[in-house]
Amino acid sequence: MTNKEGAKHSWFYNWVVNNRLVSSLTVILLILLILFVLSKVQWLFYPIKTLFGIIGTPIIIAGVFYYLLNPIVDRVENRFKIKRVWSISAIFIVVLGLIVWGIVAIIPIIQQQIMSLLANWPDYWNKVVEESTKFSNSPHFDSFRDQLDNFNKQASEQYSKAMSSFFNQTLNSVGGFVSRVTTIAVSIITAPFILFYLLKDGHKLPAYLVHFFPTKARKSISEVIKEMNSQVSNYVRGQLIVAFCVGVMFLIGYWIIGLKFALLLAISAGVLNLVPYIGSFLALVPALVVGAFISPLMLIKVIIVFGIEQTLEGRFISPLVLGNSLKIHPVTIIFVLLASGKLFGVLGVILGIPGYAVIRVFVTQIFLWYKRYSGLYLEEIDSESH
Repeated sequence: MTNKEGAKHSWFYNWVVNNRLVSSLTVILLILLILFVLSKVQWLFYPIKTLFGIIGTPIIIAGVFYYLLNPIVDRVENRFKIKRVWSISAIFIVVLGLIVWGIVAIIPIIQQQIMSLLANWPDYWNKVVEESTKFSNSPHFDSFRDQLDNFNKQASEQYSKAMSSFFNQTLNSVGGFVSRVTTIAVSIITAPFILFYLLKDGHKLPAYLVHFFPTKARKSISEVIKEMNSQVSNYVRGQLIVAFCVGVMFLIGYWIIGLKFALLLAISAGVLNLVPYIGSFLALVPALVVGAFISPLMLIKVIIVFGIEQTLEGRFISPLVLGNSLKIHPVTIIFVLLASGKLFGVLGVILGIPGYAVIRVFVTQIFLWYKRYSGLYLEEIDSESH
């Protein structure tokens, strides 16, 4: 009787408990079951979604500036032995001065270039379409003429529909526009207060959160939080520094070749560069349109500036600033951007990579815990330890 029970136990252990395929499929099944249940009770998360819609933007803005300014605050506090409150106040004064200078000196130029670009954009676009039509009428493209004509026709129709939809939505949603402006204004006002207290007490937050967990798990939880914070801080600081360098390089390049709207196009390139791999190419489109409207030579100059910028960024700036802190494969980054953009829109595209990095750290730690306590990966654990 005992032998039979032992045999049954041994068979179940070998084929179910100690089977990696079955264990993996069980975990996947549980995850899918949890996602299915969550999809059926979405109404439970509506209050959370509403609350995040109100406080999410200022928290994100404050969080970005926290990761950018916190190293400066730590260095000032440790090197000059100044109280943290006074060092934060001094940095706030400097940042406020830079913002005032930007509003007085740069904003009027940007506003003028934006208005001029919007006023002349239809002429630029029509010029590009006209030149592309002339180019497509070349005898070398006779075999592709129908396809090119259809492409130009569809592009013109899509452009006309997009512009008409934009103006209709602008005219018909004045209330929504006012609501968005109010939300942005509230975010700009409240974000500095959140940032101040993050800089003042943010370094105490991990230790505070760890105390909610059991004593035996506090060390591992603390390591997970520390790793998550390191991943996010490295990414945020690195991307902001790279974006600033990209904007400066484009500004210098466009200024040298004499491209119109150089400041506006350079700032848009720096902002769009916050989206990895895709942002730089999106920023190139308006520069190409403006360059093609001026002359074919200017178009070639814009392409050369873009090539030089991409070379400097890819070979020197990004490796120097970002390094291999995230260690995420480029293909993985593209898939994450596509998925997060589809699910959460522009915000998902911007926050998709740091969110993926945080989730990856969490899942990795859970898997390491599972390997230690399940006993199913003893050989791998022994080889890793050696």
